[in-house]
Amino acid sequence: MKFLFKKDILKDNVYDLLKKLGYRFIEKNQKKSELVFSRLLERAGYPRFHLYLKTDKEKLVFNLHLDQKKPSYKGATAHSGEYEGEIVEEEIKRIKQSLNYE
Repeated sequence: MKFLFKKDILKDNVYDLLKKLGYRFIEKNQKKSELVFSRLLERAGYPRFHLYLKTDKEKLVFNLHLDQKKPSYKGATAHSGEYEGEIVEEEIKRIKQSLNYE
């Protein structure tokens, strides 16, 4: 699910902000000009939130989904992802509250 913020609301850089929210940086996707983060919900690694972040001069565009399980076989990128629903909406609400942006 996509949501955005005006960039001027940030007090910290996005890496520090997302770290405070429990996300860890995974990679910088050069092709799509986005940063990739995840946040585990259980110690086993799944389910986890998967967050893609694009920035420009004026806004931050978040694209969040919930990975329910890892890909079924090696080399596959498909997973049981939820892009909508109560759990995803609650996480977006949590992120917005942390930014004092409601």
